[in-house]
Amino acid sequence: MRHGVAGRKFDMPTSQRLAMFRVITTAVIRDGGVRTTEARAKEAQALVDKMITLGKAGTVHARRQALAAIDDRDVVQQLFDDVAPKYAERHGGYTRVIKLGQRKGDASRIARLELV
Repeated sequence: MRHGVAGRKFDMPTSQRLAMFRVITTAVIRDGGVRTTEARAKEAQALVDKMITLGKAGTVHARRQALAAIDDRDVVQQLFDDVAPKYAERHGGYTRVIKLGQRKGDASRIARLELV
């Protein structure tokens, strides 16, 4: 039984799933948004919000924690210098998921995960 177990597994090993979330998070911070499936967007939304909260902290420890989750140093620099200061007065809810309809090939529900 899966009582109290949160999160989707997406039928892939843990390392691949975490790498997918890492790529989505990097793309949202770098480009301002990403187009993906609705389920992936909803799962990655929490990680993006957590990274922006770390960026708002602005400490060395927070920067190292962000570097552990995001591989690209330039994106972490952009997070701490450009993205996080925009949300200084905001208490959470830094991202939104906009539903775009269904993909033509396999009818998957597509959504855009973007910064507010």
